Amino acid sequence: MNIVIVTACPSGTATTYLAARRLEQAAHRLGWQTAVEMQGQFDQTTLSDEQIAAADMVVVAASRPITLARFTGKRLYRERLEAALPDPDGFLSRAREQAEPWQDADDAPAETSAAPATAEARTAKRIVAVTACPTGVAHTFMAAEALAEAGRTLGHQIKVETQGSVGAQNQLTDEEIRDADIVLLACDIEVDDERFAGKPVYRTSTGTALKKSQQTINDALASAAIESEGSAPTGGERKKSIKERGVYKHLLTGVSFMLPMVVAGGLCIALSFVFGIEAFKEEGTLAAALMQIGGGTAFALMVPVLAGYIAYSIADRPGIAPGMIGGMLASTLGAGFIGGIIAGFLAGYTARLIAKKLKLPASVESLKPILVIPLLASLVTGLVMIYLVGTPVAGMLSALTDFLNNMGSTNAVLLGLLLGAMMCVDLGGPINKAAYTFGVGLLSTQTYAPMAAIMAAGMVPAIGMGIASFLARSKFADTERDGGKAAFVLGLCFISEGAIPFAAKDPLRVIPISIVGGAITGALSMYFQIKLMAPHGGLFVLLIPGAVNQALLYLLAITVGSLFIGVAYALLKPAPQRLEVPEGAAS
Repeated sequence: MNIVIVTACPSGTATTYLAARRLEQAAHRLGWQTAVEMQGQFDQTTLSDEQIAAADMVVVAASRPITLARFTGKRLYRERLEAALPDPDGFLSRAREQAEPWQDADDAPAETSAAPATAEARTAKRIVAVTACPTGVAHTFMAAEALAEAGRTLGHQIKVETQGSVGAQNQLTDEEIRDADIVLLACDIEVDDERFAGKPVYRTSTGTALKKSQQTINDALASAAIESEGSAPTGGERKKSIKERGVYKHLLTGVSFMLPMVVAGGLCIALSFVFGIEAFKEEGTLAAALMQIGGGTAFALMVPVLAGYIAYSIADRPGIAPGMIGGMLASTLGAGFIGGIIAGFLAGYTARLIAKKLKLPASVESLKPILVIPLLASLVTGLVMIYLVGTPVAGMLSALTDFLNNMGSTNAVLLGLLLGAMMCVDLGGPINKAAYTFGVGLLSTQTYAPMAAIMAAGMVPAIGMGIASFLARSKFADTERDGGKAAFVLGLCFISEGAIPFAAKDPLRVIPISIVGGAITGALSMYFQIKLMAPHGGLFVLLIPGAVNQALLYLLAITVGSLFIGVAYALLKPAPQRLEVPEGAAS
């Protein structure tokens, strides 16, 4: 069969080109001859009269008005451009079955703004979504963009709210939530879902939403279920029929709220070192004030905030007070971040148990969330921390800190290898977050070397993909080269997720190479005894005097790991297969 393909998107740029190439390749797989017209921003017509006359069928994928008069008398199939992108083979199959002779009569408009009303269009859904990751940076916004694009591609109306490090953006209104058919929550931390009461809700992770965005939306449409009916009861605890959220999610919620304390405190401590390593000991000086802000206050709040928001994730607001009290006890008893984690879970589950099991007369039921639960949960948590948990955990943490601060170079290199490899296994997933949480927690004990290895290793996969796309340009498509530039910048900012698009396309090469490169970087960082005061910021923390003790060696470790990944992937990535285009087809 000889067909003509016409594509046009509103902007007349990337999507127009991508749809044309996907349809062209699908047609070649069927053995069809093709002539392609991609209508750009200036509506340039490139098909000749001979190509149109020779065509057995015209396939139009357009999301804006285009002129169809020249195809009068030809079998023509037209549909929205978005319908062609996810399944070009199915699109052409429908075209072969449903194409009909086009008549440009007086009663037939000469232009079409898109496809006619199809079954898919009639079943379009209104979707509202929320994305949130522990750090509120990369995964939050990348998952939101992927979901928005997938929703439009599948023909649904979708709006995505991001709850990132700067707060909620693109916020959902009450009207949008009321009119939505389903709610999709792609969140790795606990978010306020009370406003979605009575709506069908589907929950997943930001990683799944990013890597399998279309499948996520389809799964949400098929599996979303109503979790709550009505608002919170008088007892203060919102009645939920949702499945347990899991230990990992509670922990990440606490880490997410703790991070600003760690960043602010660490950088204030680093700034105090600008005046000398021991300048803060002079009372009344600016160095002493900076140390008081960072070490004396921000770092003192780290563990209570961690414990408080772990408890909040488990028991909502009634868990915050006992969680923070337990966290402060862990800090004063010397149990550190490990004790804080234990206190958070203990307070959260105790508060939730009291809220569920304790029945009070209706006249005093309203006192339960503000008096009874905080009092009883705080007593239980505090007594357990003082008499059972605090001393043993403090001893364990002290032993761990002494080991890390006094270990030999061999053990340091091995720890760096392990932490570096963990940061690159899943590029922002659970293993990556486990290593990161370990490093952040150690900052409360003034142990700074593991954090340096962790951040350096987390930077190199994305930087390496950028280097590879530059070294082996011919092996990467134009979109991949653009992605490589973006990945390079994201890597400099310590956003490992910049390498995800490359890992998703070629996991058997990208992930092992990244693991080795991350392990090398982590090992070098620990070998050089590099210490980092801040848990985020990438190379930009080097601009702050004192944030890194050996900036040049730190740059060397990152450069070595990045070059290894970039050069290795440039060599191992296979060259693209060239598609044979039949003579006479449009380019």
